[in-house]
Amino acid sequence: MLTGSYSPALVLISLCVAMLASYTALDLAGRIVTAKGRGVYLWMGGGALAMGIGIWSMHFIGMLAFSLPIALGYDISLTAYSLLIAVLSSGFALWLVSQPSLPWLQLAFGALVMGTGIACMHYTGMAALRMLPGIDYDPALFGASLAIAVGASAAALWIAFRLRMHTPYVRQIRGLAAMVMGVAIVGMHYTGMAAANFTEGSYCGALVNGLQGNSLVYLVLITTLAVLAVALLTSVLDARLEARTAALAHSLTLANQELTQLALHDTLTGLPNRTLLSDRIDQAIGKVAERGGCFALMFIDLDGFKPVNDAFGHHVGDLLLKAVAARLRGHLHSQDTLARIGGDEFVLLVELREPEDAMDVAVKQVNLVSRTFRVAEHDLQLTASLGIVLYPGNGQDQLELLRNADAAMYHAKSVGKNGYCFFDASMNSNARQQLQLLQDLRAALEQRQFRLHYQPKFDAKSCAPIGAEALLRWEHPQHGLMQPDRFIGLAEKTALIIPIGEWVLHEACRQMRCWLDQGQADWRMAVNLSAIQFSHPGLVDSVARALREHGLPANCLTLEITETTAMHDADASLMVLQRLSDMGVDLSIDDFGTGYSSLMYLKRLPANELKIDRGFVRDLEQDSDDAAIISAIVALGQALGLRIVAEGVETGGQQAFLTRLGCDSLQGYLLGQPMPAEQFMSRMQASRDGNEAVA
Repeated sequence: MLTGSYSPALVLISLCVAMLASYTALDLAGRIVTAKGRGVYLWMGGGALAMGIGIWSMHFIGMLAFSLPIALGYDISLTAYSLLIAVLSSGFALWLVSQPSLPWLQLAFGALVMGTGIACMHYTGMAALRMLPGIDYDPALFGASLAIAVGASAAALWIAFRLRMHTPYVRQIRGLAAMVMGVAIVGMHYTGMAAANFTEGSYCGALVNGLQGNSLVYLVLITTLAVLAVALLTSVLDARLEARTAALAHSLTLANQELTQLALHDTLTGLPNRTLLSDRIDQAIGKVAERGGCFALMFIDLDGFKPVNDAFGHHVGDLLLKAVAARLRGHLHSQDTLARIGGDEFVLLVELREPEDAMDVAVKQVNLVSRTFRVAEHDLQLTASLGIVLYPGNGQDQLELLRNADAAMYHAKSVGKNGYCFFDASMNSNARQQLQLLQDLRAALEQRQFRLHYQPKFDAKSCAPIGAEALLRWEHPQHGLMQPDRFIGLAEKTALIIPIGEWVLHEACRQMRCWLDQGQADWRMAVNLSAIQFSHPGLVDSVARALREHGLPANCLTLEITETTAMHDADASLMVLQRLSDMGVDLSIDDFGTGYSSLMYLKRLPANELKIDRGFVRDLEQDSDDAAIISAIVALGQALGLRIVAEGVETGGQQAFLTRLGCDSLQGYLLGQPMPAEQFMSRMQASRDGNEAVA
């Protein structure tokens, strides 16, 4: 028998190649599982090639590590065939571990096929020596090599299947597993080599035309390492790219969720917004059409929110809205929807068993809002006005339902607030009229439909005219001359009061300039300012511009603001009034006695005049309390050095009493009704002539 020997360096190299090939196989198994579409087949084909070359290379280097006393060579065709077997076996293994599951029976069959393939590769490679006479194999060691091949394959398949997913520390575990698999593969090879016996005088038939030489070792090693390195590097880079792609996809998913949240929910309260509410209403309509039943839509508007927002600031107002939303949402059923559609307006969509149940739900909402809210260390009180529509019955689609619920809510406000109102068809008619009136109001300024009427003011003692109060009228094309109470509310809701107020101011200044030119140097023109106009940041500049454009001395203009407006935000009011006073404009506190003034602030306001509300004057002769109140107001005004004006004088008794108390000037229907500027001067001349005749 010929005795063979091994090169320790090449044996060690073969072990390292086996471990590297094992690690590459485990890594590629993970890549195949996560790949999609055509990528699965590309990774499987490339993986089979890299893994097969790695296993075959380990075998071939192990063969080259073996030497006999005779020269050896390797048949090219059989060597290539052994490589093909290695590639096919690797492809089968990768396909098997890429399956969704790997039951024990399938694992056993796969191990048998793969082990047989590896053994065939090994013994085909041995046959490539073409020894003459042939190689004699020890049956026990031959059987042991086959058993090791099948066992190693079973272990490799099981490990590859378990480690194919990306879990924590998967690369470290794969490294340990690759070492075990490498030792098993090398063990099978060298057991098979140990089973081979070479007869004395044997000759290598592949020596002449086969592969031989030490340089072959380096060629195989370098080629194999290059293939495995490329495969492993590609896998690692692809895994990192996939991880980054997954992270980016996760970020995009979160961004899409956030965008969806922003698009469909109110940013302040987190409630559904108008868009999501519309979809929920359409779903509810479809559900009723399919299954029957009914639902109610409730339009909720908070009464008294604006004063809280103005008094305590927007921050507290926002906290209050969040508290209202949380309280209402906390008492809903899972199938109900509470949405915030803007400002202090909410809409509740609630499924009902019977239409009559809507009343109980509405009462509950009103009671919830009326309970005190503790916000930013303030105890705040609100009420709610609810408009209710039922489906089916009060509309065909979500737009009509919302419009009708809105109309019902405004009706609830008009009858006293802090309550609810079911929709009635007549409300729609009123709502359409209001909408038409609003559209007409927008065009009124451009089409010059507004007029000023002037109510004269008289000196209380001499009854001589001392000026006038400018009162707004609307010459509507269809409705005729309209009083302010029919349109001022609409103007204030839509901010049209600002341009309308500026027009009033300029027209009054223009008219006063005309009267000055006619010799009325001691007259004053009074103009009312609405609360919204007074709080507008451009008010002072607007007044200055009107005086400048019409060349009117500032002391010829009296601006009237209500007591409630002046006291609403006393510090801010003081700043605005002081700027107007510094300009030289007279300031009058209108409707005095009807609000809740603080005398501490009142004495600081740079006012020139107090105007007694007509409500006290009307019952003056029948109610001793009104007389006492007027007496107190007059005394207060005189103590503060203010002029006292009484409005609403309609009887001689009222005139005499107010004059006797010490009022400085009077106005009312007894003395003169509001009239156009064309009639005003002639009436004042007639009044002056009458007074002179009496004197």
